[in-house]
Amino acid sequence: MDALSKIFDDIHLARSEYIYLNVYHPHRLSYSHEPSMLAYVILHGQAALNFEDSEDIVILQQGDLVLLPSAKAHHLSCPAQDQFTSSTEINSYFQSHAQQNIDFGIEQQQRSFILAIRSKMDIQMARPLIASLPDYLHTRHILSDSAPEWLQIGLQFLAVETQETRPGRDRILDHLVSILLIECVRDYILNAPHASSWLNALSHPELSSALATIHDQPEQNWTVESLAEQCHMSRSKFAQLFTQVVGETPLAYLQQHRMRLAARYLSENILSVQQIAHRVGYSSETAFSQSFKKQFELTPSQYRQQHQEYRKE
Repeated sequence: MDALSKIFDDIHLARSEYIYLNVYHPHRLSYSHEPSMLAYVILHGQAALNFEDSEDIVILQQGDLVLLPSAKAHHLSCPAQDQFTSSTEINSYFQSHAQQNIDFGIEQQQRSFILAIRSKMDIQMARPLIASLPDYLHTRHILSDSAPEWLQIGLQFLAVETQETRPGRDRILDHLVSILLIECVRDYILNAPHASSWLNALSHPELSSALATIHDQPEQNWTVESLAEQCHMSRSKFAQLFTQVVGETPLAYLQQHRMRLAARYLSENILSVQQIAHRVGYSSETAFSQSFKKQFELTPSQYRQQHQEYRKE
């Protein structure tokens, strides 16, 4: 499996939900940050997207897709040019009104009709990807014949699955949303001259093999030499190139990935600490616990307990 595919396996995009927002002008919607990926497709009308921590405004026209990899807190104003002092938060609608059309504002002729799609993700495992992407990825005119072929096909499948209740629909939606995100990221890597070093490493002809190996077999006793062999490179050349492109040494990257993976296992509350230690490449539970506490400032048991208490709230 290639590096980018393994990354998306790791982040566990799942539980995809969607709603249709029928927004009569003028009205503003808001979304509070949650560990998820969010996408809007402007099916009719227009809207303006702005994040709470920025004054920049993204104008969205009919036929546009905007993907928010980390679903930062933001506002969606309809129409784009109006000023608003209040807004309606839509977070809860994904569960209370799942798969439904929802009206906002006072009914009149001018309106915007928007498909909103949300997928949950493993925020720890997604951290490197989220940190490497911009706050939003904007694709224009996705409903036209000039849109990328992958997007046209994906949206056709999405339209069918959202309009019909058929066996396996939830799983298909999760796969479609994953494909949507993967393709948007691939386009971003290809077209963005200043894409992060980590993203570029995922498609690097030599380094991508080492990244895929680390994510596929984190329990192995990897050394710089053995990782270099995966890339058919000398130890010194590999170490220098990896550090130059990724921004940290191979073993430092391996360590960070192991700790994120351990955090996932602890939050799932299925395996013992000793079992988790072995799964992430530690023969000693004590050494694992020390490394984990250094990373998260909590022991593995404290982290697990804190996560379970958070789930109960």
